[in-house]
Amino acid sequence: MTIKTGITAIALVASAAATGASAETLRLLTWGGYAPEEVIEKFTAETGIEVEVTKSNNEEMIAKLRATDGGGFDLAQPSQDRIAGAQEEFDIYKPIDLSKIDTSLFITSMLEATKGNTTLGSDVYGLPHIWGTSGLVVNTAMAPNVKDYTDLCADDVAGKVSYRLKRPTLIGFAFSMGMDPFAAYSDPTAYEKIITAVEEKLVSCKANVKAYWSGGDELMGLLRSGEVTASMAWDTGGWKLNSENPEITFIAPASGALGWIDTFALPRKTKAEDAAYKWINFVMQPEIAAMITASAGNFTASVGADGFADEELKAQFQASFPPEAIDNINWYPTVPAGLEDIEGAALDRIKAAN
Repeated sequence: MTIKTGITAIALVASAAATGASAETLRLLTWGGYAPEEVIEKFTAETGIEVEVTKSNNEEMIAKLRATDGGGFDLAQPSQDRIAGAQEEFDIYKPIDLSKIDTSLFITSMLEATKGNTTLGSDVYGLPHIWGTSGLVVNTAMAPNVKDYTDLCADDVAGKVSYRLKRPTLIGFAFSMGMDPFAAYSDPTAYEKIITAVEEKLVSCKANVKAYWSGGDELMGLLRSGEVTASMAWDTGGWKLNSENPEITFIAPASGALGWIDTFALPRKTKAEDAAYKWINFVMQPEIAAMITASAGNFTASVGADGFADEELKAQFQASFPPEAIDNINWYPTVPAGLEDIEGAALDRIKAAN
């Protein structure tokens, strides 16, 4: 190697090191579709911050952060019901500084629900981002009277109903029967009493069920064929069917759709906290949020973002979710230990009943 070549090589290494040191990077632990490339490019162009995306799910997020005591990432996106318990047990998150957030960008009811479900002591650990619901997918021409979960037990839909034998069915029917199962989460005896009442209801109208569906494709086939006219299912499935047949759509039940929210949460050892706050405020802008909806397939907690969505999806969303229906969503809180055993036993008895 000549002296000139050696000096050039050293200069290149030094230049690369300087560039790496000056370029801030946000390490994002998230779900597929939540950080599309076009959004990352806009964010980087505006802030100069690079974004490194690791796709994951709830179980993996907890495992990765637990293994590093909350290190390795600067912003994570667990579901809201997976934050408080994990934080109490593993101490993997740090509190959100709400003064660094533009809260006016968020739908108020979702922001307050998420804050409530992710608060420990006086500290908030999560902010809402992507959300979705389960409720009713109905052929409105063939089952016009189905407006709530218990309407699936009505005579006019006998033999043409479908739902899963899973906990959302128990929870939904409980709300429709005038009970609040989430309020009973802290009292296993009270919760078991609620589930027992729901079990009796579901057994009494078991003859209405055409099939207990286990996969979305199975249910959509039943609705397309007309074998099923009313069902419990997710909003996105209902909108997909609505694109094919305007008579089928998703309906937010009168007692409230059941909602999940994937959040923003700060890992305890984040090294780019300011970048994380900049990302949150950036992606919650309505026009940017609409780009994420197009990628992820679900809406965000951004105020007004539906106005920038695809015209057909916007119309479907606004028909299913007027503001009062959004404010009426029953958001899943963290499930305390032991309740799934109560639910599982009830579901087994429902399945076995004649």
